[in-house]
Amino acid sequence: MRPPGPSSDEPRPAGGDSPQEDPDRRADPRPPDTAEEVEHDLDELLSQRDEYLDLAKRTKADFENFRKRMSAEVGAAAVRGKAEAIREVVPVLDDLERAIQAAGLDPEGDSPDGLAHGVLLVFRSLREALTRNGIEPVDPEGEKFDPQLHEALSTRPADGAQPGTVVEVVQKGYRFGEQLVRPARVVVAE
Repeated sequence: MRPPGPSSDEPRPAGGDSPQEDPDRRADPRPPDTAEEVEHDLDELLSQRDEYLDLAKRTKADFENFRKRMSAEVGAAAVRGKAEAIREVVPVLDDLERAIQAAGLDPEGDSPDGLAHGVLLVFRSLREALTRNGIEPVDPEGEKFDPQLHEALSTRPADGAQPGTVVEVVQKGYRFGEQLVRPARVVVAE
C-alpha cells in the first residue's frame, strides 16, 4: 500500500507549491539570526578577509624582493665569471706587449711587415676587445700609491718624486668596472 498523498498519476499543482520541490521555500529549522549575530559573523568574515589580504600582500612583496635579489646575484655571478676569464687573458696581453718591446717596436707605432707586424696587430686587437668589454688598464706611474689598486714590489729613492709616489710600473693592472682584476705591480718612491 502507498502512503497517502499525490500519486505519480495525479496532476501536480502548477508552480510547484510543495516544500519538497522548491528548496527556497523549505522551512528553516533554525530560528532567524539576531542582528548582533549577523553583525558578529560579518565582522569575523571581514577580519578573515583582511588577514588573507595582508598575507597576499606580504607574499607578493616577499616574491618581489626574492626576484630582485636573484637578479642581483645573477648579475654579480656574470661579473665574477667575466673577471675570471679576464684574469686568464691578461697575461697573454702582457706577453704580446713584451714581445713587441723585445722586437724594438712601439706598441702604438707602425711596424714593418712580417712577424713583428702580425704580433703587433694581434696585441692591438686583443687590447681593443678588452676595452670594448669594459676592461681598463691601471697604469699608475706618477700617482700616489694606493694599496687598494697597486702592489708595491719595492721602494727606492727618487729625485723629484714625493715619498709614496709610484715611480715605476713593473706590470700594469687591470680593472673591470669597479672590480680590480689584477693590481698594478709598482715601485714606490721612499
